[in-house]
Amino acid sequence: MKPAIRVDNLTKRFRLGGRVPGGLNLTERLVSALRAFRRRPATDGAEFWALKGVSFEVKPGEVVGIIGRNGAGKSTLLKVLSRIVEPTGGRAEIRGRVGSLLEVGTGFHHELTGRENIFLNGSLLGMSRREIAKNFDAIVAFSEVERFIDTPVKRYSSGMYVRLAFAVAAHLEPEILIVDEVLAVGDAEFQQKCLGKMREVSRGGRTILFVSHNMTAVQQFCSRAVVLAGGTVALDGTPADAVRSYLAQRGNLVAEWTDDRPPADRRVKFNAVRVRRADGEIAPALVADQPFAVEIEYEVAAPASCQIAFRVNREDGQTVLTTGDNDAARVYCRNRPPGRYVARAHFPAHLLAPGRYHLLVAANQVGCGGGFDQLDSVLDFEVLPVGSLQQIEGRLGVVVPLLDWSEEKTG
Repeated sequence: MKPAIRVDNLTKRFRLGGRVPGGLNLTERLVSALRAFRRRPATDGAEFWALKGVSFEVKPGEVVGIIGRNGAGKSTLLKVLSRIVEPTGGRAEIRGRVGSLLEVGTGFHHELTGRENIFLNGSLLGMSRREIAKNFDAIVAFSEVERFIDTPVKRYSSGMYVRLAFAVAAHLEPEILIVDEVLAVGDAEFQQKCLGKMREVSRGGRTILFVSHNMTAVQQFCSRAVVLAGGTVALDGTPADAVRSYLAQRGNLVAEWTDDRPPADRRVKFNAVRVRRADGEIAPALVADQPFAVEIEYEVAAPASCQIAFRVNREDGQTVLTTGDNDAARVYCRNRPPGRYVARAHFPAHLLAPGRYHLLVAANQVGCGGGFDQLDSVLDFEVLPVGSLQQIEGRLGVVVPLLDWSEEKTG
């Protein structure tokens, strides 16, 4: 049986401070032409190899996880397989129609309605209007956006956008389904719904590539996993072996991340993320009975309405909590003029149980035509057991907060 996906010595090079000539769409070519008239930055000409000789095969009907740290090459690999970018070298052979869900903003035309985008995506997959219409009701029901199906998707929240995008990708019957960590934008209930749908799709004999930092989901859902590290294949084996390899990669804790990624046009871009102790020091090791803060530096290139948010995950990928800068105001998105910003989320003492954690950071945008930024597993930090309620009282729990109690005598 011929493989559904065959990747042979695949490489992809980006040029820092500029663009690689091949693999650009029309908009990117126009931007590159305009930039040619500008003075080149000092970094122009420097090269970044996102993929370095990646090779593997996926059989029809396999569910394969792709895991690795931020910058390992996962998203670049999926974009090559989805024919969004061209490789610098090597070959990627795909047998069958591909449905991709890579990031919010990919695959939809923001001026078109949800209904129109469903038919547009089906046409791009080579389906007839009758075939698309047959699946239309199931797509709308799954996405839960019935009331807004005739509204331009540029007015959708990021959650609505992801629900519709996943429903389209999963229901238009591609032979190969490629899903990136974008499902992290949805709520927990919808994520479980998506995993259930992907199981149903895989039982139908279709092939799935699944990128996630949720190690529990990878082990439960995938039959095999490929670990990427520095643009190369570090391991190709069972999900259990892959998770062990991935966790071993994490090595030393990292309390600060600064942006060294290839250039990209983003309306909102993260420049730095760090963990600060109560005394202001940047440190990956925190004491349980002391407060700390997560600090996010970001830049807004054009007026944007967005939410700055992050998830705290345990080392095994289990989400502990999600927070956003709308927690106090309860307004999902705030309008931000262009400029540089620093946002801080303050954690009280005795909230997280002792253990290792990592952060996933996102700018969730509404009505901006895409261009948001997202960082997967960007920081690693540890809460030490010193002074913890587990150590003092033997308390159990993923979180161990000190809650406000009240009491009154009733008799």
